[in-house]
Amino acid sequence: MSSGPAFLGQRCVVTIERLGEAMMLLGRILGTIHHLFRSLRLIFNQMMEIGIRSVPLVFITSVFTGAVTAWQGEYQMKEYVPMIFLGTGVSKAVFIELGPALTALVVAGRVGSSIAAELGTMQVTEQIDALETMAIDPVRFLAMPRFVAGVVMLPVLVIFADFFAMTGAVVVATKLLGITANTFWEGVKMFFHVRDVLAGLVKAVAFGGIIAFMGCYFGFSTRGGAEGVGKSTIKAVVFSSVLILVTDYLIATLLFRV
Repeated sequence: MSSGPAFLGQRCVVTIERLGEAMMLLGRILGTIHHLFRSLRLIFNQMMEIGIRSVPLVFITSVFTGAVTAWQGEYQMKEYVPMIFLGTGVSKAVFIELGPALTALVVAGRVGSSIAAELGTMQVTEQIDALETMAIDPVRFLAMPRFVAGVVMLPVLVIFADFFAMTGAVVVATKLLGITANTFWEGVKMFFHVRDVLAGLVKAVAFGGIIAFMGCYFGFSTRGGAEGVGKSTIKAVVFSSVLILVTDYLIATLLFRV
């Protein structure tokens, strides 16, 4: 059995090795971007899979996110500030944080796992080796379209999520909390800044790239048959979720430090 220091050193080496492999794959993906127009059909297919087919899940998540934000906001604010500020608080929370972050997390569970499982299955069944045998670059053919589609479609999903969440919030505010729609929307307009929405979209671009890249990386690195596919799927979701939260903090620090 390995001693503590030796085991720790081995894990550090493996971690650095994996990080190097990930950076090399990212470099290869970015290096194939110039084939964008040759791969439009593949990209549109992935945009449909990542974006359009995720709308029902985003709808359910966002509506209830907005609803619970309005409910909790009213509970916490009613004794301290006028209820006109409920719309302000809900909109700020949704546009800057809840819309992009929660959308990314649920899409990571749906799309990241799907990408990892699909590419992992192709890896263990030697379909990726077959592509290389036919002189087809698997990174250009499989990874780049998914990466581009993720970067493009997650901001679109976040726009939908913001709309659905605000709709859920105003329904709760008007039907259950006794706040008029005019009061709610007046609060939204009072302190609305376009930069808040843009900040959420900037986050969404980064999150979309993370989800697609993690799915591709763990899919390509799959080993060990069906069991390996399952492990790669789990790793893709876990690492995507952790990186989304870390990146969320880093981007927020950069954008809102002043």
